[in-house]
Amino acid sequence: MKRIVSGVFLLGVIAALGGCGYHLAGHSNALPKSIHVIAVPALENKTNTYRIEQKLTAATIHEFLAKTTYHVVSDANAGDAVLRGKVVSLELTPLLFQTTPGTAATATTPATASSAQATAMLVTIKCEVTLTERATDKVLYHTDNFLFRNEYQLATSLSPANVQSFFQEGDPALDRMSQDFARRLVAAVTENY
Repeated sequence: MKRIVSGVFLLGVIAALGGCGYHLAGHSNALPKSIHVIAVPALENKTNTYRIEQKLTAATIHEFLAKTTYHVVSDANAGDAVLRGKVVSLELTPLLFQTTPGTAATATTPATASSAQATAMLVTIKCEVTLTERATDKVLYHTDNFLFRNEYQLATSLSPANVQSFFQEGDPALDRMSQDFARRLVAAVTENY
């Protein structure tokens, strides 16, 4: 009986170590072995958000360098593969609000209304992305609908009328969003999901 239990336990351990085809995102590579250099020219920006393409491109290059073995260049003619992208839309949706109660009216002052300020935002970015092998013009990855969604807490509250200040130049929220976007994009491209 002891041998049977030991045998079943050993089989369970072997099955667990062997895996069932699952893997962690970012730890697999479905790209051809002939690709060593990936060109990442600046993404196109079809939105009204100033410089979003610059932040997303820089974060994508950094992610390729940090998480893969590929060399990255900006010149499309210098890579074994070329990653082109277009930021089609960007939406900001306030999720959480902090309300400030108004003051009651007195004989000398009128009542003030309560106000609400956003404390968390849902960011949704839609992109078109294509990775092409330069030598053969073979499309290795393509999607017209690469969607990135994430929630971000704001360091300071924003009034609904001032939501666009979420993307002020140098804003840490934009940097965090760009890094999260790049992490998901690089995993999708290299794992060919």
